[in-house]
Amino acid sequence: MTSKHYSNLDLINLVDSFPNVATHPVSHAERLGELSILVHNTHTLGYILPSVTAVLKDTKLSGTHWGFAGKVITLTGETVEERSENIRKTTEVWGENGIFDILKGWRNELYTVYSPKGHEYFKLERSACALFGVVTYGVHMTAYTTSPLKIWVPRRNPEKPTYGGLLDNTVAGGISSGMSVFETLVKESEEEASFPESLIREKAKAAGHVSYFYQRMKTAGGEEGLFQPEVQYVYDLEVGNDVIPKPCDDEVQDFHLMDVEQEYGKIRPHGSHEANDIRTSSSVMGSLPRKTNRTTLKSAPVYIEF
Repeated sequence: MTSKHYSNLDLINLVDSFPNVATHPVSHAERLGELSILVHNTHTLGYILPSVTAVLKDTKLSGTHWGFAGKVITLTGETVEERSENIRKTTEVWGENGIFDILKGWRNELYTVYSPKGHEYFKLERSACALFGVVTYGVHMTAYTTSPLKIWVPRRNPEKPTYGGLLDNTVAGGISSGMSVFETLVKESEEEASFPESLIREKAKAAGHVSYFYQRMKTAGGEEGLFQPEVQYVYDLEVGNDVIPKPCDDEVQDFHLMDVEQEYGKIRPHGSHEANDIRTSSSVMGSLPRKTNRTTLKSAPVYIEF
């Protein structure tokens, strides 16, 4: 049986998999009707599956930190600290009792969840974010050579609980509470690729951002189908042939210098999904052909949809 050949837009649609209210209003309403939402006043903070809502309503497992009005859920607490402590108590009990597999990857790393206008609302253990479907933030950088045009591509450590053994962008990492975007880039570049801080500060170029609403696949680890809306800040790093990334921590197994078409070939076959859960590599890498003049209306008739 011949595997399907995915276009760049196909891959991005796999990543941005929650129905968009502007382009698919009926599907959006139907999907939303199946979920509960975590709110602050009238602002939606997260999207929660029925299986998670059922556990939240069990006070023995979740405490009395939660309010329910139909499918609308609120977290009690008057301050950022109180709300953070309340949700910590809930998720720690879940982890201790093995309620959700995704919490087996507990990192002791906090992400910030924001209310409107960028106000900090609470902090949440990274591995628990998808249970509440809250927006998380990360930074991704593609290191490339120009003569010829090739990309440095790492393969993730097979032992990692999330996307183990799959391909990724050269440097990638989530933005922890208290860290800026660029500080995160410097930190991750050194830890994952052994790139010195001086190189990043001198040559890393901001290339915009991508946002998408991803529903977690099996390769992500933990429960399948959890919601993971994300914003990724994108950077490019042009390097010479003398700059070779090397693994420093346990995130990456090795690096390979790949031709652009070779890289896309790795993320297109339906049966393998070799890139890092497709979500980041296709979204971030999807901008590279445009920056290098390799995408045209002839080669990608739906280019305008990017």
